[in-house]
Amino acid sequence: MSDGPTYGFDTLQIHAGSRPDPATGARQTPIYQTTAYVFRDSEHAAKLFNLQEVGYIYSRLTNPTVAVLQERLAALEGGAGAVGCASGHGAQIMALFPLMQPGRNLVTSNRLYGGTVTQFSRTIHRFGWSARFVDTEDLAAVEAAIDGDTRAIFCESIANPGGYITDLDALAEIADRNGIPLIVDNTSATPYLCRPIEHGATLVVHSTTKYLTGNGTVTGGAIVDSGKFDWSASDKFPSLSEPEPAYHGLKFHETFGALAFTFHGIAIGLRDLGMTMNPQGAHYTLLGIETLSLRMEKHVENAERVAAWLEKDPRVEYVTYAGLPSSPYYPRIEKICPNGAGALFTFALKGGFDACVKFVDSLEIFSHVANLGDARSLVIHSASTTHRQLTPEQQKAAGADPNVVRLSIGIEDPDDLIADLDQALAKATA
Repeated sequence: MSDGPTYGFDTLQIHAGSRPDPATGARQTPIYQTTAYVFRDSEHAAKLFNLQEVGYIYSRLTNPTVAVLQERLAALEGGAGAVGCASGHGAQIMALFPLMQPGRNLVTSNRLYGGTVTQFSRTIHRFGWSARFVDTEDLAAVEAAIDGDTRAIFCESIANPGGYITDLDALAEIADRNGIPLIVDNTSATPYLCRPIEHGATLVVHSTTKYLTGNGTVTGGAIVDSGKFDWSASDKFPSLSEPEPAYHGLKFHETFGALAFTFHGIAIGLRDLGMTMNPQGAHYTLLGIETLSLRMEKHVENAERVAAWLEKDPRVEYVTYAGLPSSPYYPRIEKICPNGAGALFTFALKGGFDACVKFVDSLEIFSHVANLGDARSLVIHSASTTHRQLTPEQQKAAGADPNVVRLSIGIEDPDDLIADLDQALAKATA
């Protein structure tokens, strides 16, 4: 697509980054299932390896199918560039990699996917990094947690599992004041519901496995770079502002400007960490994104109906869906998620842990899986699965108490979904 007109979301989700194949004229993006690429000559090869020319070297670094997906995600999020990764977890590590060093920390929301809590509270310690978990509703606590070694603030736009909507603008102000980037996991919202860069985010990460692909077929992740952060404003980010020995003293920010983080993610991150997205996975995600807006509208419409029905049911203690007028996060929808509050939320079942287990086992349409964002409706009991490794205090902070069930509402007939929930609730509370 040309750089001239400003296209709408529905057009970009189909066309951004995609051009007819120059060799065959194929209109759909081909799956370039190749490991390596032939150089025109020795000079061409040398320029590629010196980052003096953009092109394809080896599919751990760059691949034409993945490149289309990267360009499309950057366009949809309003970013300067993007890096495709093997998974959402890989994207998180890749996002932190250029920012962190041993002894550095990030300040992060305590309302996160359980696997992210484990990654940040345990795994990153092996790199000498640490995370400080805070309630991001308490802005004073966020500010107080930042010190001279803090290199980022991390949160989810729509938090998993509870579906809480984060005040991104408030966190961005704190990040700007302290000269550090705000990293936002936008998996649960997708750029159709929320565009974090417009609210001050520096980096946006995704598990493309979820709503972006939308059909539960492949795993993948991505980092979208806003291109707006001044990496040279301080000495906090030497990987981006200082000479890089592996490229003869090249300074990424000085050389690539708004694309500094993106080029570093490919030339250093993918080169050395190898968290590479495969081209077939990128192809499936591109197909899914073509219908993203249509699917998300249906996801939200169904979630609103199901959540409203559950809230009125006497067998249910409470529902966390931000799209309900009773939710404390409801006022944020218009500003943060103008197209809807997503389709992920939890509810507490009267009867506690045992009732939750029986409820999950009694469902017929809902699939009991450790995933979300599928076209199919999904259910999981977080306390015994995705958040099982957490302490009771961490589970409570994340909204994954033992009496809580997480729902990911799909695009089926909502009446069928309600009927399935009704019969399962009857068996669980009999």
